[in-house]
Amino acid sequence: MLFSSLIFISCFLPIVLLLYYTVFRFSRKLQNIFLLVVSLGFYAWGEPKFVFILITSVLVNWIFGLIISKVREDKPKSTITIAIMLIFNISIIFVFKYLMFTMENIQNITGLKFNIPEIILPIGISFFTFQAISYVIDVYRERGQAQKNPLNVGLYIAFFPQLVAGPIVRYETVADQIQNRKENFDDISAGICRFLIGFSKKVLLANNLALVADKAFKLLGTDDLSLAMAWLGALCYTLQIYYDFSGYSDMAIGLGKMFGFHFDENFNYPYISKSATEFWRRWHISLGTWFRDYVYIPLGGNRVNSNKRLFFNMFVVWALTGLWHGANWTFICWGLLYFVALSIEKAVGLDKMQSHAMLRHLYTMLLVMFGWVIFRAETISDALLYLKTMFIPGSSGLIDAEALVCTKEYIVFLFCGVLFARPFAKKLAKTKLAKTRMAQILYVIVLTGLFLASISYLVKGAYNPFIYFNF
Repeated sequence: MLFSSLIFISCFLPIVLLLYYTVFRFSRKLQNIFLLVVSLGFYAWGEPKFVFILITSVLVNWIFGLIISKVREDKPKSTITIAIMLIFNISIIFVFKYLMFTMENIQNITGLKFNIPEIILPIGISFFTFQAISYVIDVYRERGQAQKNPLNVGLYIAFFPQLVAGPIVRYETVADQIQNRKENFDDISAGICRFLIGFSKKVLLANNLALVADKAFKLLGTDDLSLAMAWLGALCYTLQIYYDFSGYSDMAIGLGKMFGFHFDENFNYPYISKSATEFWRRWHISLGTWFRDYVYIPLGGNRVNSNKRLFFNMFVVWALTGLWHGANWTFICWGLLYFVALSIEKAVGLDKMQSHAMLRHLYTMLLVMFGWVIFRAETISDALLYLKTMFIPGSSGLIDAEALVCTKEYIVFLFCGVLFARPFAKKLAKTKLAKTRMAQILYVIVLTGLFLASISYLVKGAYNPFIYFNF
């Protein structure tokens, strides 16, 4: 079930909110049980058989949490417990996400012929498995109490706002909120507004930009992809993936607030960055900090004795970051592209430079855009062919009718996409004018208008993909 679907907007969310604040309002325990049940139902709506994998993950990691809280002071026992926990959780991801990929590569390398099973990927498995790992490790590090009630662990891991597409919520962030959160009108109001902003970003911007991006990538390998269309497709995909994922994160954060939960921000205008290092401080923040705190720092981080070890640590993190996104060499190469870029930036001190801001921003955006081409392509050869077309025109030449028509039809979405990728609205909200009564009324009117426009798109059956469902 997508947040940007009519069934969620018109049925699921209103009913859940109504019951949460009426029937179950007098008991936190019943509220938590109710949220867990509807979260499992939310997951089962699209993947009924895979809900048992989610429940198994919850129960097993609940047991690991209890064990690690008891053996924390015993170094050998705690090390063994953490190792077994990691093997269990990584095995779940490996079987469902990487086993087919591994077998295909073994087959290609060795020439052996054997049957490769068709394994369907459970939605959100990378997100909820990373949260499960976070739970056990945060208990071990005493950043949250081990939950004696498995239902509370279930609520943390399976809570529907962040279940299938993040943000990856650290246990230490919400450990106290599971029992002691305080709902209030201001949070509910802010949550609704945040949800509507994300909903509009997803439906109005991401979905429309996706039409152009998909068209450009479908033309790859034909004689109909001009240089201009290739650049337009890359730009639209760059904007699509931002508004698709940040919009979904906005909706998740807003939904959390409606129920009294406060999640950390996941995006902070990444397309204003002036280096790849800054970009990853602003893009998918929850994933970056997860790898930093649970992989990079345990490996030694940047507090190592040699550059060789430092770059090894970075290599591991960025290879895993790429692999986390999917079982394809394109994702691994995309991750390693950032390893190379960040290694060079660290070596030359680019992130600390104060001069040449425009040039640094241009370099960063070109790097990010080329990276998204690799990310979007089906194969490495497709990615290279697309990048080649962006610089060396084929038979369609520099510009063709397709590029002109797409630009004309989607210019408003492109303009808004570029405009709101910068902190224009954020700065406007801090002005004195924004605090006036008239501005607040206008804000409500604009949000209502965006919501109704988004609903009209959904009613018409408009294109409604979601990129990060794949991860």
